[in-house]
Amino acid sequence: MKTPRSPRVLNGVAALSICALALTACGPDTSGDGPEEASDIDWSSIEPADEITFASNHPGASVDIEESMIEAFTEETGIEVNLINSGGNYEETSQWYQTGGSDTADVVVLSDATWFPNYLNDSLLPLDDVLEAAEVDTDTYVEALYEDYNYEGSHYGVPYARSTPLFYYNADHYEEAGIEEVPETWEEVAEVSEKLMEADVADSAFVYPPQPEYPAWTMANLVWGYGGAWSEEWDFEIMSSDANVEALEFAQESTSDWASVASGDQADDFSAGVSSQMIQSTGSLGGVLESADFEVGVAFLPSGPEAEGETPTGGAGLMISASSTPEEQLAAAKFLGFVTNSENTAEFSAGTGYVPVRTDAEMSDVYDETPEFETAVDQLERARVQDYSRVFLPGGDLAISGALQEILTNDDVDVRDRLESLQEELEGLYETEIADDIEN
Repeated sequence: MKTPRSPRVLNGVAALSICALALTACGPDTSGDGPEEASDIDWSSIEPADEITFASNHPGASVDIEESMIEAFTEETGIEVNLINSGGNYEETSQWYQTGGSDTADVVVLSDATWFPNYLNDSLLPLDDVLEAAEVDTDTYVEALYEDYNYEGSHYGVPYARSTPLFYYNADHYEEAGIEEVPETWEEVAEVSEKLMEADVADSAFVYPPQPEYPAWTMANLVWGYGGAWSEEWDFEIMSSDANVEALEFAQESTSDWASVASGDQADDFSAGVSSQMIQSTGSLGGVLESADFEVGVAFLPSGPEAEGETPTGGAGLMISASSTPEEQLAAAKFLGFVTNSENTAEFSAGTGYVPVRTDAEMSDVYDETPEFETAVDQLERARVQDYSRVFLPGGDLAISGALQEILTNDDVDVRDRLESLQEELEGLYETEIADDIEN
């Protein structure tokens, strides 16, 4: 059985080793000497462990909700769950897990952009067989959210604290500018933005996120709408395609006319009325509604000339350690199924602002209190699994975001040239960071 097991809530950040400070030197374990393969386990002969450990950074300040779910799970199953504070954010949790945490935690929270390095380290259990053994219904997971954890035919996580971007607009500014319809396409966003600028209701009609605020995430909608992408699995040629060039030339031109790039959190610019529109996470909805002194409107992400408002997903899922015993893994699978069931995902969503991960979650009470949130949930029908180069490639998101920052803040940057150099950079990252592990 793993240690430590007490007290009930522990702090795992102190366990970060020197290796965590230089992760590039801590390559994945490719020795093949890891724990027993999940496919070799006869789950029908396994009895779940009496006790497991759950490592979480408590997304959305959810520690109280997590403790409540743990208490209910123990009451229902008799399985004790010890909660570990594994870090202040997803990156810290992933570092902790890669540098010894996988030998401590049976269940861990990992984000869309941090779980794959742990897969490469052979530290995550493929879940399909153990979820079936634990009688976890996976049919009602929102498909795009569940498929974010699918690699080469196996799922390595279940969705937990998930979000999508939304289109936010200042309804008061719309009224002042005589705008009656919310834009449904990027072409209409440009038309509406021109009217907002003419009405002089704000410094800019639309605000893009800066490099540290994950522009590669929210702007995926734009390039997908034009028929482009950040990659096609491990093929990066589409990065410099005509579709991507057209999409990002549109964005670059907008910053010379009706859009701006935030210097900090774009939600601050929007909430202060400095900008009239933005694309930002559903997780920002509560804060925006609380801080804005105007009527906040929300809508689906815009469609492009080639695709209807495709929506990138984000946030985190729950994974099971490959080094746990089969008994602990089976107990962990039962825990995954419990905390993400229809009732609990609804309660987690109501308490944090993350979207429910089940299609049959009952959300009417939340919608009555915050009707804007229903738009976020309805938009899940347009959710699309993210591109490999952003969420699987180490350094990929940073490289894409850096290029976007240059394109959006400098009119002199040639979009095609910059995307060609970005493609070469991503190809280089693939070859140096993970090619051997993927191809062997």
